[in-house]
Formats: sequence, structure tokens, C-alpha cells
Amino acid sequence: MTKKLALPELRMIPMDRIDVLNPRERDQRKFDTIVENIGAVGLKKPVTVTPRPGADGAERYVLICGEGRLKAFRRLGESTIPALVATVSDEDAFVMSLTENIARRRHTPMELLNGIVILRDRGCSAKEIGRRVGLHEGYVRQILDLADKGEERLLVAVGRGKIPLTVAILIVSAGDDDRAVQMAMQDSYESGQLRGPQLMYAKKLVERRQFLGRSNARAPPRRKADVSSSSLVRAYQKEVERQRLMVRKSSLAQQRLFFILGALRKMFADENLVNVLRLEGLDTLPAYLAERVVRMGGPI
Repeated sequence: MTKKLALPELRMIPMDRIDVLNPRERDQRKFDTIVENIGAVGLKKPVTVTPRPGADGAERYVLICGEGRLKAFRRLGESTIPALVATVSDEDAFVMSLTENIARRRHTPMELLNGIVILRDRGCSAKEIGRRVGLHEGYVRQILDLADKGEERLLVAVGRGKIPLTVAILIVSAGDDDRAVQMAMQDSYESGQLRGPQLMYAKKLVERRQFLGRSNARAPPRRKADVSSSSLVRAYQKEVERQRLMVRKSSLAQQRLFFILGALRKMFADENLVNVLRLEGLDTLPAYLAERVVRMGGPI
């Protein structure tokens, strides 16, 4: 025999008797719009609360969902608010509040990340989290794996849609080996997972991750060091090394350009290939590139 669940009861609740369990910051402009809309047409959806005994013996309530609506009512000078009263445990109230926050359409990537991690830490499985917030179980597992490894930068990029989750997983699996990371990026490009702006963003993200760390937290400001002969030597050596690296990169880029130029010259020397390209409408090059292709042995 199944147990019959009690339906929430709709009441008018004094707002000074409601405690917010999981408060969050809001965009002021969007909040002003919510206040204006509620002031014009009224509250379309009541908040949800659960009762708790107060220290003074009077009944108090813990807010489960509807913090924005509650704050808007307070802004409008109201003393009571329509609320659905559901009797649930502290654990269930917290999970319901957290789930409501991260399941809504407008959440920040870090809210989603923190919410998923908190739900996991409170005993929810990846499957249950996915069901609660509308995400695939495999996606939740991969998000938790990145979170456990402290990959905050990658997680924020995934949450904002800047790079696919699969690319973030590839970058992490490459470890701290720069060459392996670059190979992972190349594989992502060749498989079509990274294209155009996403590829450029991913390259910059990898550089920031290498030099600034996996977390988005800003490093504390450093105390200005006294200038000494040893500090000047270290700064000089660091700059020399930076310029050497730049020269090596430019040399590598030049070698690749020579290779591409040679390949183009060889391709356009093949009459059969040129005929095929002409039939496909691919027999033209930008003027500056065409000049260098026909100028045998000329500088790039």
C-alpha cells in the first residue's frame, strides 16, 4: 500500500516569519524588472516554505524557493505573501532549495558547479542530480570529475558554452605536459569539436590555465619588492628567456609557412590537379599569396 503524500497548503504568511535558507546575489537590473512586473500584475506564482518552530514559540518558516519574489514583495512594502506550505525535513528543504536554484534557466556557471558539488556531497548520486536539475547523468559525472581535480577555469568555460565538455576532458587527461595538451587541442580541431572562435578561446584558456593555475581565484596582491642588482639580473634573464622562446616560435612558424608555400607550388604545378580545382571553383588564391606561389624561390 502506497503512502499518500500531503499536498502543500496555500496560506498568506507574514514575511518577517520567513527565513532564507540558501540566499544568493542577484543582478540589480533584472531584479528591478521583477519588482516592476509584480507591482503591475501581482504575484503569479506563490513562494514555497516549510514550517519550523520559532524560539518564541510562534511558528516560523524556511524558504524553499522564491527568494526573488520574496525580496520583491519586501521592496513593494508588503507584509504578507502567498506561500505554499510543505512539511519536509531540513535535508529535503535544503536539497529542494538548491535544486530550484540550479535548475532555473538563468544561473551562472559557478552556481551550477557549486550546486552539483553540494548535492553530491549531501549524498545525491549523479543519476539523481541529473534527474533533479535536468542534466544527463554522464554530463554530471564529468562535471564532478573536473570539480574534484580543481579545474575551475575549464568548468566555467564549459558552463558558458565557450568550449565543449569533451574538449575540457581531453585537456585534463593530457596532464601538465604542454606537448600533450597541444596534441589534445589538435585532435579536437581535426575531429571538428573546436572551430573558429572556440579554437582561439580554447588556446587562450589553456595558456591562462598553465600560467595562472586551474582556479579562477585571483592571487593576493604582492608587496612591492625593493629593487636590487640581483632582482634586476633576474628580470633581465627572464626577459631574455621570453624573447628566446618568441624567436623559437617565430622560427617554427616560418618553417611551417615555407612548407605550406612549397606544397601550394607543387599542387599548382600539377595540371591535372589544377583542372580538378578549376571544375570545383577552387583554383584561385588571394592576390598576395598567389604572387608568392608563382615567384619561385622568393621570400615569404
